Amino acid sequence: MARLSPAERRQRIIDATVELARDQGLAVTTVRDVGRQMGTSGGLIHHYFESMDEVLAAAFEQAARCDLDRAVERIDGAAGPLDKLIAFIDSYGPRDADATIQLWLDAWGEAARRPALQEVSRRLNLEWQSLIRIIIEGGVAGGVFRSADPDAAAWRLLSLLDGLAIQVVAHEPLISRAQVIEWARLAASRELGVELDGPATDPGESVR
Repeated sequence: MARLSPAERRQRIIDATVELARDQGLAVTTVRDVGRQMGTSGGLIHHYFESMDEVLAAAFEQAARCDLDRAVERIDGAAGPLDKLIAFIDSYGPRDADATIQLWLDAWGEAARRPALQEVSRRLNLEWQSLIRIIIEGGVAGGVFRSADPDAAAWRLLSLLDGLAIQVVAHEPLISRAQVIEWARLAASRELGVELDGPATDPGESVR
């Protein structure tokens, strides 16, 4: 069997941590857990990472980054700001996003105690906000949307979507996935002075 390079070994540590964190949560995942998952010692993990906080931050970023990249691809495939906004909203519905949403909950809960995790979650959150802000700015420039403050509008819509998505993950069927999309579209219509009607698009790709 070929010897793994340092980059490959580090990646395997991250992959094992993602798998564990999805199953049991970020907060309780330890060096010993990861070592056991890989069939190795905690010493190997500390050889590649300065602390378990750094391991968790890397694992969270990998999981969350995949969803962000898929969202960007989906939005880039939409024509015009209205369709891009609908694609962004509708992508919050799929069940395959639930595990990543749970990781976001864990990351927010642990951020105050784990600076590395706080830095990653803050940076990724800003990227999500920037994604919807750019859509809004494009719509305003093209006369499709109305907004005096696209930056603030983006934060409001993102926060609403995150809150509704968390409710679904925690309390379904009290709130359905269809309601998340319906209510977010209604909020965006009021926020931006535009009608977002028609059936929800197929949210086959996952977003956080």
